[in-house]
Amino acid sequence: MGQEGLNRHVLNLNNANLDALAPEVSAPTYDRAKRRSGIAHVGVGHFHRAHQAMYVDRLMRAGGALDWAICGVGVLPSDPRSREILREQDYLYTLTVEEAGGTKENTVIGSLSGYLYAPDDPGRVVEQIAHPGTRIVSLTITEGGYDVSDSTGEFLASAPAVQADLRAAAPSQTVFGLVFQAARLRRQRGTSGLTILSCDNIQGNGDVARTAFLGFANAKDSKLASWMEREFAFPNSMVDRVTPRTVEADIDYIAQTFGYRDGAPVTCEPFHQWVMEDSFAAGRPALEEAGVQVVHDVEPYELMKLRLANGTHQALCYFGYLLGYTYVHEALGDPDIRSLVIRYVDEEAVPTLQPIPGTDLNQYGRTVVERFSNPSTQDALTRICADTSDRIPKFLLPVAKERLTVGGRSPICAAVVAAWARYAEGTDEQGKPIDVVDPRREELMAAARSQHSAPTAFIENRQVFGDIAWHGAFAEDYTRVLTAIHARGVRAALRELLQR
Repeated sequence: MGQEGLNRHVLNLNNANLDALAPEVSAPTYDRAKRRSGIAHVGVGHFHRAHQAMYVDRLMRAGGALDWAICGVGVLPSDPRSREILREQDYLYTLTVEEAGGTKENTVIGSLSGYLYAPDDPGRVVEQIAHPGTRIVSLTITEGGYDVSDSTGEFLASAPAVQADLRAAAPSQTVFGLVFQAARLRRQRGTSGLTILSCDNIQGNGDVARTAFLGFANAKDSKLASWMEREFAFPNSMVDRVTPRTVEADIDYIAQTFGYRDGAPVTCEPFHQWVMEDSFAAGRPALEEAGVQVVHDVEPYELMKLRLANGTHQALCYFGYLLGYTYVHEALGDPDIRSLVIRYVDEEAVPTLQPIPGTDLNQYGRTVVERFSNPSTQDALTRICADTSDRIPKFLLPVAKERLTVGGRSPICAAVVAAWARYAEGTDEQGKPIDVVDPRREELMAAARSQHSAPTAFIENRQVFGDIAWHGAFAEDYTRVLTAIHARGVRAALRELLQR
């Protein structure tokens, strides 16, 4: 079919056209008109739509959970565009699972029931969260979205948006303010509490969410905070699925292969995992029937994933970028980088983990490497390199610190931080500019520019690194690699490290 003919026959993805989709696309089998919102989800990004929304859709296809549909909530300046696209599609989108061999499985997900943008109408968002039917507020607001200090574990009430909400009669600039308002209405109306379910990559993410939401409430209204402490639940959870950002090729694939237009498709790897504590304030969907592991203690699973999956991403991305690679799978095709991450897993990360019955931790690490080597996923290194000051303190530094506590060393962790420091200088070895995307961009880049004369300047930032720069073993390992990178280049420094 020529392009002109294709354009005439492309359908728009919406409720009315579901029955007209190609048989190779799995459409929702349930009556979407019968769904009722039970979850308000803040942060309707690619990961949420490949993960939590997929699990709820599975339950709906199995004949249950119609009262657990998801109303999305956007708070970021980029969210209105996504909201408009999804609204035009009746909140439907295609999830494409890409196998390593190139096979693709395509499913239209129908568990989203709406999408509200808080800056446009905060009152409507507050009412949605305050509605008795809403029993869970779930979150994918990134590792840095909780305003909790990595070094002290305290809520950062001094953050500008938090301060603005603490002064406001109707706080709405932060998710803490929106939930605070909704909690006030629920208490006034005699409605039960909520579950705040963090789905971000943070150790003890439920505990961190508790610190953030109750910290805000205590600073605003201690009586309401006491009510929230009694009525709200904050279960810990662990989530995992590689989900790259959507690109035009993903949109073109749907239109050209199946003849319908989807402006918000999501692609992901086959692997997915969700482990959660069974601690909910007002009920929950039967997610275990969709493959979720509901356990008493999430921590061993959480640490396994954070240190072996997220930590491995950090271990490979800066060396990979500096060596000229674009995608994760390309970097892992480099024997030196592959050796680096295997040594990180076996020699440094696994020894810090608790045993998990039925799980071979070293093999889990190998599985992670194979997952990340999937060429179909096309996961850009720039995605993994972004927001490092929120990531390395949660994924990699805990490994180094635990090793130091027992008198061990962590030369791979130190080398990864050195590669990050070189990356933060803002140009690669060919002099091409690096777009450093980080909430601490200016201070990190300033420190990186001074490290030729002050080798530990970068790691002396206590807000990011704590006191690790003053641990002689770590500083020695870090300085050795950074000096080698500056003197002989990234490749030579990496090979010298691997020969030790």
